[in-house]
Amino acid sequence: MKKILIIEDDVSIAKLEKDYLEIHGYDVEIETSGQKGLDRALKEEFDLIILDLMLPEIDGFKICKSFRTNIDIPILMVSAKGEGVDKIRGLGLGADDYITKPFSPSELVARVKAHLGRYERLTSKSVSNNKNIEINGLVIDNYSKRAYVNDKEVNLSSKEFDILELLGKNPNRVFSKEEIFERIWGLDSFGDISTVTVHIRKIREKIELDPSNPQYIETLWGLGYRIKTKNN
Repeated sequence: MKKILIIEDDVSIAKLEKDYLEIHGYDVEIETSGQKGLDRALKEEFDLIILDLMLPEIDGFKICKSFRTNIDIPILMVSAKGEGVDKIRGLGLGADDYITKPFSPSELVARVKAHLGRYERLTSKSVSNNKNIEINGLVIDNYSKRAYVNDKEVNLSSKEFDILELLGKNPNRVFSKEEIFERIWGLDSFGDISTVTVHIRKIREKIELDPSNPQYIETLWGLGYRIKTKNN
């Protein structure tokens, strides 16, 4: 049974989310304090976290950033604030999805199923397919899900790694934002396609010597992105 942690200070909302998820066969725990939720998530094993943005003691942004430094499981950020800047910030910090209140419980369940299913498919890939990708000093280790630039490890979120892996496995091939979103988030996912741009920017900040003049991920305006090689 998949185990989910809800970090939400509104008890009525948390209980409603818990009830619907348990009906669909999930084991659900609730924490109403941001700090307690953070501590518990780091100590116990969960398969997915539903994280409210506005929390007492420590907000969802700081919690998400801490999660991504220590654990690699799907994070669904929830907020009554629908502003684009909050969504972009949350996704940029490593959240896998951003849901704006009010939302239907069935939508939440659908998103949880989609992210858990995708995460399970990724982690169950056979070892035989895990050959390192090496491009001009960039090494993408498919087995350990780590990336290195000139032998120095780069700390990527799960989605950032997946995008880099997709581009790295297909050097010189151009992927549109729509195609990247479909490949990485899946056909059954909900979300804003602008998250692809946010994730590309974050990857560049981590792997490029000069993100404004990238040597790895190239933008072809009106077409999409590609990993370019020296011979291209």
